[in-house]
Amino acid sequence: MSPAEPLPYLDSAVPLAFAHRGFSPPGSAVENSLQAFRAAVELGFDYLETDLRTSSDGVLMVFHDETLDRATDGSGKISEHTLAELSRLRIGGAEPIPSFEQLVAEFPETKINFDVKDSAGVAPLVEIIERFSLHDRICVASFSDARRRSVLSRLRKRTASSGGMWSIAAFVLFSAWTPRRWLKRLLHDVDCLQVPVRAGILPVVTRKSVHRAHLLGLKLHVWTINDKPEMHRLFDLGVDGVMTDRADLLAEVMHERGYWH
Repeated sequence: MSPAEPLPYLDSAVPLAFAHRGFSPPGSAVENSLQAFRAAVELGFDYLETDLRTSSDGVLMVFHDETLDRATDGSGKISEHTLAELSRLRIGGAEPIPSFEQLVAEFPETKINFDVKDSAGVAPLVEIIERFSLHDRICVASFSDARRRSVLSRLRKRTASSGGMWSIAAFVLFSAWTPRRWLKRLLHDVDCLQVPVRAGILPVVTRKSVHRAHLLGLKLHVWTINDKPEMHRLFDLGVDGVMTDRADLLAEVMHERGYWH
């Protein structure tokens, strides 16, 4: 596949809708569980967003926090527990913590956007991607550009990737005045930018920044938007995707705008 050809993951006639950690209906707390991802798929979502952390025995787990305390009935760092120990814990008092392998096997038709949270996860992640041939189904993201690139460099096939913290900072700070060819060289392994609406007092997502991203050949996805008017506003600006905790609301917006039928 040449750099000019669209990657299957990003090749869509309409903006993408991402279920951020699946869908936990208001009042529930089952984020990043198979139940949450199942609920999102039932609402019509083809794109799931999640996080990957590694157990002490090298198993890639679907989990956001460094520690278990907030989201489960366990405590301590997830990296200090074996798979067997983690399997006894429950998210929201009910749901087990899934492994990444369980997630990709459970939802073979969905596309998955994930944040690689630790360096220990690089090798097991690459092994799963290659074994399941996930290259066209995933977007490799990480706040660490070095970690993200470590994954990409080991894959046998070009795979979609979202820029890390330094890539995003380069775009936000320099895209308005830096020659495009320099930015393209700097962001040569970035296919999309997944950003907040603002970074402190600095607006990140504007009509101009969306236009600049598109001039660079990049998709712009925005997180984490849980308000319907704001979802509509961002789509009106031309963003290429929205991530949300309120998959029910984003599903309504996708139907209202005619993106989903």
